[in-house]
Amino acid sequence: GKRILCPSSTEDPNTDAWNVHLEWTNLTADEWSMAGAIGGQEELDAIQPTILAHDDENVQILCRARQGKIVESWSHDGGNTWSNLAETTMPNNNSGIDAVQMSDGRGLLVYNHMGLERNRWGGRRSPLNVAITPDGKNWEAALVLEDERGEYSYPAVIQTADGLVHITYTWKRERVKHVVVDPAKLVTRPIVDGKWPE
Repeated sequence: GKRILCPSSTEDPNTDAWNVHLEWTNLTADEWSMAGAIGGQEELDAIQPTILAHDDENVQILCRARQGKIVESWSHDGGNTWSNLAETTMPNNNSGIDAVQMSDGRGLLVYNHMGLERNRWGGRRSPLNVAITPDGKNWEAALVLEDERGEYSYPAVIQTADGLVHITYTWKRERVKHVVVDPAKLVTRPIVDGKWPE
């Protein structure tokens, strides 16, 4: 029968280790099983994965990480087995990210386009950006949601049946902000070597 692939992660309170894993469930969510193991977690600390299902076979997870880059793993068999974690070219400031596979086939990522700063646990959580990819490898700058001082973090994103994208995120740790975007109207520019275009 049909199954749902769910991204998940754990934090060990004794060792501070982070681990990413995926679980399968049936449509009624009363039966659960672990998906294939993800290697490379000894070198890369990753957590809070989000999924892009590029097609039925090619599935990608993108993860928050401590190393200053968004980390990824790929499955080419519909989520049963996974590649070792590897860094992408996209920066990450040890802050949460979220993504959605849109109805036009492109992936949309909401994240802070900011790497880690020296001698800090995490990086600044501004700006908050939207990037789009046709394939999970090549990214295009689409939108800056926030770029003022403050913390803009923990985004969540969905696409509704009318094609609009709804994004929520923590706004300066004071409230949750809701933004609606029409992805058909976004003008994109390539992100080269992880640098947001001017």
